[in-house]
Amino acid sequence: MNIYVSNLSFAVVDEDLRSYFAEYGDVTSAKVIMDKFTNRSKGFGFVEMSDDAAANKAIAELDGATVDGRSIKVSVAKPREERPARSNNSRPSYSGNNNNRW
Repeated sequence: MNIYVSNLSFAVVDEDLRSYFAEYGDVTSAKVIMDKFTNRSKGFGFVEMSDDAAANKAIAELDGATVDGRSIKVSVAKPREERPARSNNSRPSYSGNNNNRW
């Protein structure tokens, strides 16, 4: 089962996230999502557990728990929604070819 964890402290790393859930069962993976430009945590992550019963117990007990001074939110992860690809035509043109003046 894939679990979404939000409102994490920016100091939390993958191993910390793994340790929060390890006491409930086998953690297959734990990943804190990082900003690709600043390389800083975005404050949320995902945990994957092999046993659904253990995952549900972890969700029930950790949702609202205080970790590093922050009340974390824990829920079943929803599938990622596909977003339409951005095209260059959707951006406004500032090339000066426009006769409209501000």
